[in-house]
Amino acid sequence: MGLVEYDIKKEIRRRRTFAIISHPDAGKTTLTEKLLLYGGAIRLAGSVKSRKAQRYAVSDWMEIEKQRGISVTSSVMQFEYGGYCINILDTPGHQDFSEDTYRTLMAADSAVMIIDHAKGVEEQTKKLFKVCRMRGIPIFTFINKLDREGRDPFELMEEIETVLGIQSYPMNWPVRLGGSFLGIYDRKMMHMELFSGGNHGQSIVPSMKKSVEDPIFRDLLGEEAHSKLIEDINLLDMAGDEFDMNKVLKGEMTPIFFGSAMTNFGVENFLQEFLKMSTPPLPRKADIGEIDPENDFFSGFIFKIQANMNPTHRDRIAFMRICSGKFTKGMSVNHVQAGKQIRLTQPQQFLAQDREIVEEAYAGDIIGLFDPGIFKIGDTLCEKNPQFKFEGIPIFAPEHFARVYIKNSLKRKQFIKGIEQLSEEGAIQVFHEKDSIAQDMIVGVVGILQLEVLEYRLKNEYGTEINIEHLPYKYIRWVASENFNPEKVRLTLDTKVLWDDRNNPVLVFQNEWSIRTVEERNKELILTDISSISSWS
Repeated sequence: MGLVEYDIKKEIRRRRTFAIISHPDAGKTTLTEKLLLYGGAIRLAGSVKSRKAQRYAVSDWMEIEKQRGISVTSSVMQFEYGGYCINILDTPGHQDFSEDTYRTLMAADSAVMIIDHAKGVEEQTKKLFKVCRMRGIPIFTFINKLDREGRDPFELMEEIETVLGIQSYPMNWPVRLGGSFLGIYDRKMMHMELFSGGNHGQSIVPSMKKSVEDPIFRDLLGEEAHSKLIEDINLLDMAGDEFDMNKVLKGEMTPIFFGSAMTNFGVENFLQEFLKMSTPPLPRKADIGEIDPENDFFSGFIFKIQANMNPTHRDRIAFMRICSGKFTKGMSVNHVQAGKQIRLTQPQQFLAQDREIVEEAYAGDIIGLFDPGIFKIGDTLCEKNPQFKFEGIPIFAPEHFARVYIKNSLKRKQFIKGIEQLSEEGAIQVFHEKDSIAQDMIVGVVGILQLEVLEYRLKNEYGTEINIEHLPYKYIRWVASENFNPEKVRLTLDTKVLWDDRNNPVLVFQNEWSIRTVEERNKELILTDISSISSWS
């Protein structure tokens, strides 16, 4: 192995690329900030709720996110810690933006699942967990907000196992809970870490490490609390599952860490152990088989497009996951779907809205490419000949539909551009009727709040105001049959035929009865509730 080849493999093996998933308000953005804090990427964490100081979370960069205190787009952040190069994909917690999260998970090698100590496994957590299981990636759990009153840790473990269907193994254990929470007991190192909270979690908090049997802890905890801790530890050792790293890597067992992101309890302990256990970049499926990240040729795919990240320049960035080899600024690659070679001249890396030009990057890294309108979600870029395509990214069925009109017909050009760009981002799905005019379009979204974001962004980024007319349709089916003839298909009165932005026919329905009826009336009709971007076919 040559020195250059060794250096590339060494760089790839120290990469850790993971997504953070959770139900809204479980503390995802706060934990992200604290990981950046320990990595030295930021000096002071900004609380999402500190509106008076106007100090917003670094990963919430869009203006509407700051106003509402929620994340509506995925953010990408890279930093160094302990010899590792870490790429965090912070995803929207709100269920209305779950499709952005699904796409982002395609770019991750593992996932950190945050669970609220008081609320346990919530609805959005179940959905996102299911996507992680489908991909078979390792899942690590951080049970958050232990400084507040909440549920019994044993009860939470049982819920994770029964509701999510995954074995759990607590890596640490809380010492007291709620207002009297004092810290955590590390099962691996067999010591306790007691923390002194201060400054509302806005700086790194020092820890004190001693054996659980040390008399000082009996004095600090009191006889009753100390006895309870020892009893819990013994019960875990005797009745709990054995730790199995192979099961963790297959996504069959989740290591559990307890802590409090807001006050830093357990955060650095979690970060250190997570980096040791999580995997370097994983192989990716393509139409020629799996692509090994340590291959000597460069390859990657586009999983996200974001317009107007910089309002001053009105730019458009395509986010690429590097899947193999080394990337260098200015390199020429095959844009497989477009069938041509392109030069990648302005590659960028991110800390939320802050970015810098990058000279080189490696498998596992996420970089932003300046996009003059040539990229689409799912596109494959590679050096290799013969060329190949990575597996397609699924398009999920919208659940809300609306007809969108421009208020001022003189703004038609800006309206069309805005709709097209937001559709290419995956923020909305656009449909049209056979003889529709360009003054209005039918938009489909997974969550109703996406329509509010659409209206906000068209006004503030494209200078065009719209009227939104909500439509009664709730279900969509793509037509998978060949030679589909809309004139001959027998539909119910409340069913409509539309075409998506790739001119594929779709049917929209108001209820499930209509779906069943149409299928019964048209035996030759093949319908599917999922489509795919950049499929192998």
